[in-house]
Amino acid sequence: MWSISVDWNKFYSFLLLLFFVGCQPTQENETQRISGFALGTSYSVTYLSPSLKAEVLQREIDSVIDLMNASMSTYLEDSAISKINRGDSLIQVDEHFEKVYAMASEVWEKTQGYFDPTVGALVNAYGFGPDTSFTPISEEQRDEILIYTGWNKTKLTPKKTVQKEHPQVYFDFNALAKGYVVDVIADLLRENGSTSFLVEIGGEIVAEGLSPKSQQSWKVAIDDPRQTEERSFIAVVPLTNQALATSGNYRKYKLDKTTGKRLVHSINPKTGNPFPTEVLSASVTAPTCMEADAFATALMVMPLEKSRALIERESNLEAYWIVETEDGTVEEFYSSGFFRE
Repeated sequence: MWSISVDWNKFYSFLLLLFFVGCQPTQENETQRISGFALGTSYSVTYLSPSLKAEVLQREIDSVIDLMNASMSTYLEDSAISKINRGDSLIQVDEHFEKVYAMASEVWEKTQGYFDPTVGALVNAYGFGPDTSFTPISEEQRDEILIYTGWNKTKLTPKKTVQKEHPQVYFDFNALAKGYVVDVIADLLRENGSTSFLVEIGGEIVAEGLSPKSQQSWKVAIDDPRQTEERSFIAVVPLTNQALATSGNYRKYKLDKTTGKRLVHSINPKTGNPFPTEVLSASVTAPTCMEADAFATALMVMPLEKSRALIERESNLEAYWIVETEDGTVEEFYSSGFFRE
């Protein structure tokens, strides 16, 4: 299993339903679909290409996943990120790790540290990681973990090795690498001449061109956080040449047995505490899925007004928040350029 994909923000709490629309296949104009399970979640690809056969694309996707596992899976002991987490300062990372690291640094800076891939040790300590048995940690334990939490305590050298200020700094690219994989698969399709496709892995999406059937934007429906057993949707978002990612906490949380309070799975890297946010979910559109993935995660732990100001500053980003007020009602907020039907 690939830890990057076992993102409780995304996999359990906020999966998107895709409206895949296609046309009747012909020899020259054939819509093809691939779906399955990988990276600990489901994926689907719908694309239009006169030459790229589904079985060929399937093999290429499998190769991409193998490469990403070898680079960034914290579940594989011999992956690059696992070796770095164990203190290997000599291993040279590949181009994929390097690109993800660079984006993590950019988003960390733009969010003033609210986005931080070294928060994984805290996530694990609270039981929001692979070990799901929750035990409240003491202030002393939290403060000790904070000593080796902080993206500014890491460095990627010109030799493509990783330096850490503290040997226990723990990397986890869970919050943006799945989006990166979506981008890589999208690039594969572009390289093979496809100009109409939709790639989705566990709710992270890249939509290119128009739907072959409707000749309009692809449509993505967003879950209503007020739904119970029967699934319902709160918005439909049209996407053309865009990426979209959503993070949420309204389904995956833990109860403190002592206080009875809900502890969401978003951790504030500044304080080391589970973050009591009123934001139920945040959706971000961006030029790449890796950007959308990272910023959607950051918006879950940032104060709402800070996150709204951030998105308005970033001309290439738009966002949509679903917020629960103190009286239990749900409100929706949009950035100025976010469009929904």
